[in-house]
Amino acid sequence: MAYNKINLTMLTDFYELTMAGGYFENGMKDVIATFDMFYRRNPDEGGFAIMAGLEQTIEYMKTLSFTEEDIAYLRTKGIFSEAFLDYLRDFTFSCDVWAVEEGTPIFPGEPIVTVRGPIIQAQLVETMVLLTINHQSLIATKASRIVRAADGRSVMEFGSRRAHSYDGAVYGARAAYIGGCVGTACTISDRDFGVPALGTMAHSWIQSFDSEYEAFCAYARQYPNSCTLLVDTYNVLKSGIPNAIKAFKEILLPMGCRPKGIRIDSGDLTYLSKKARKMLDDAGFPDCQICASNSLDEYIIADMLRQGAPIDSFGVGERMITASSEPVFGGVYKVVSINKDGVEIPKIKISENVAKITNPCFKNLYRLYDRETGKALADVITLFDEEIDDTEPYTIFDPEHTWKRKTLTNFRAVKLRKQIFRKGALCYELPELGAVKRRCADQLETLWDEVKRFENPHSYYVDLSEKLWNCKQELLHRA
Repeated sequence: MAYNKINLTMLTDFYELTMAGGYFENGMKDVIATFDMFYRRNPDEGGFAIMAGLEQTIEYMKTLSFTEEDIAYLRTKGIFSEAFLDYLRDFTFSCDVWAVEEGTPIFPGEPIVTVRGPIIQAQLVETMVLLTINHQSLIATKASRIVRAADGRSVMEFGSRRAHSYDGAVYGARAAYIGGCVGTACTISDRDFGVPALGTMAHSWIQSFDSEYEAFCAYARQYPNSCTLLVDTYNVLKSGIPNAIKAFKEILLPMGCRPKGIRIDSGDLTYLSKKARKMLDDAGFPDCQICASNSLDEYIIADMLRQGAPIDSFGVGERMITASSEPVFGGVYKVVSINKDGVEIPKIKISENVAKITNPCFKNLYRLYDRETGKALADVITLFDEEIDDTEPYTIFDPEHTWKRKTLTNFRAVKLRKQIFRKGALCYELPELGAVKRRCADQLETLWDEVKRFENPHSYYVDLSEKLWNCKQELLHRA
C-alpha cells in the first residue's frame, strides 16, 4: 500500500519532457527503445547491495497520467506543440518491464530494471525509477550491514526525525525492514506497510515527573507487559539502573509481570552495559534485556560486541536512515537498444572512463548456484533470448581480462528478473513485505562469507555471455 497518493507523473527531469517532445515531432513516438537501470559500485565499498523499492516503482507506473493542470503548465513553457500536449493528455503506459525482485542481493553493472516500449514512455519514467530504487536500495543495503554486524541481536530503525523528508522516513523504514531490521519508530510505516512500530519513551517522559523513580513507576503501571525504561536521563549507574530495579520490584513483580528491558542512549555504551548487566543480574533480573542507541553504525556495533558488551538489541537512527557514510546509490538509466521496423539495433555509451562504458543490447540476467552448497557462484548477463543450459558445462570469463576463465559443472541457472508489466498491464503478484524480508535473509545465505565482509570483500563474478561480449566488442571497434 502506498501512503502517498500524489500524482507523480510530473516528477521528471525536464529534459525527459523536452526529449519526449522532440521524439514526437520527429516521428519517433512509436519507436521501441530498451532502457536498463544499473549501478556502478557498491555503497561503503561493500561486496553487494540489496534490491528494494520495486513496489513503489510499480505503484508509480500503474498510475501514470497527465492531468489538465499538468498540460496547462507545460503549455506555459511555450516550447511544446498542441499535438504533443494532446498526446500527453491521452497518455497510457504500455511498456514491458522486467526487474530483480526486492530483497535480492545485486551487483554493479547488472540490469536490475529494464523498461522496453515506445521511446517517449520508456524515457519519461527515468527519474522516478532511479530515485525510488536508488533510495530504498541504499537504505536496505545499509540496514543489512548493520544487522549483520549485530550478529543475531535485534536492530530497530530509529531514524525518522533525521531522515531526508517524510518520504525518506516512511520508505526508509520500509527498506530497513527488508534489510533485516525487526521494526521501526515510524508509526505510519506500520499502518501502511506492516513494519512493526516499536518504542517506549523519551527523556522528556522522565523529566515531566517530579523524579526519575516516579516516571518509571508510572510507565510500569501503564505498560506492565512491555516495560522498557530509559535509564540515562540523569546518571545510568547511580540513578537510572537503581530506580529501574526499584520500580521493577515495587510495581511489576506485585502485578505478576517481569521487566522487558532498559535502554541506554548516551555515554560509553560498552562500559555502561557491562555494569548494568551485573546490577540487573544481582537484583534478580537476568531476563531484563539491554538496548543501546545513540549514533550507532555497523562498525561501532561490531566493536562493542568484540569488547564484550552484553547488549541484546540496538536502536539505530541517522546513520541508517540517511546511510550517512555514503548517502548516494549511484544507479543510472541508459538506453541499450532501439528497435526500428522490427530490427534490433544495440546501443552503447562510450567514455574515456572505462567504468562508464555501458553494456549494449536487450538483455537477461542469470544467477548460477552450486547444486551441492547452494551458494551463488556467479551472475551472467546474456542477450535476452539466450538460455543457459545447466545440464551442460558452462564457461564463464572475466569481461575485462578474458583469459581468466572457469568452467562450471553441477550448477543451477536461475533467471534473476521477473516480468513486471506486459504492454503496460501488471503481470507480477506483489509479495507481502514480510515475504520480501524473508527472501532477503534467505538470499544472503547463498552468498559466501567472503563476499559479505565489511573490509576488502571478495569481488563477486558478474560476467557477460560470449554473444553479448562479442556484440559489445564489435560496437567498440566500430566506434
